[in-house]
Amino acid sequence: MTSLLNKELAQLEKQLLALTAMVEENVQLSFKSLTKGDVALAGKLIKSEQEINRMEVELEEECLKILALHQPVANDLRLIVAVLKINNNLERIADLAVNIAERALAVAKAPRVTCPLNLDDMAERVIAMLGQALDSLVNADLELAHSVLELDEEVDTLHGGNYQLFKDHILKSPETIDAVLSYLTVSRHLERIADLATNIAEDVIYLNEGTIVRHTLA
Repeated sequence: MTSLLNKELAQLEKQLLALTAMVEENVQLSFKSLTKGDVALAGKLIKSEQEINRMEVELEEECLKILALHQPVANDLRLIVAVLKINNNLERIADLAVNIAERALAVAKAPRVTCPLNLDDMAERVIAMLGQALDSLVNADLELAHSVLELDEEVDTLHGGNYQLFKDHILKSPETIDAVLSYLTVSRHLERIADLATNIAEDVIYLNEGTIVRHTLA
């Protein structure tokens, strides 16, 4: 029983890592499709959502199967709980990447407007947060996981600044509202990805320490 359980848990981790790699790449490419105006890339990312959804469902079903057949306890149970939570967060991040790709298509169709928001710095931080959260998962790196939590406030501040930049720009150029509103929506999606990356980092801490840090950090 123990040997079989260990084998199935190893396969579970392998499936999770495959999903993390695909989701991380999609976030990077979704922002690239926006900045480059690459409608073909945006369309490809939107179509990839079905594959990620399939992987997410298979991973959840595998977790539930292990719970039902082996009734794991202690560290094994903690691993499965963490995988279920991280799996859900990854699927939500993938949805947000699709949303950004859809905004890229909307911007491409609108009259050309130079983005007045600070999306480049924001995206750089968010992509770094996601990468660090996933690296902390792969390497069981608690220091890296805690560093992700510290970056979340920076992203929130940048999003708040973008909202003010949006208002200032629309007052001056109201005719550009369609494209600029898409940029603001991207800012909101990036903020949500940062929140979900933070959730993953919190789950890594739980997985390795058994400590729930959600709502406990100032």
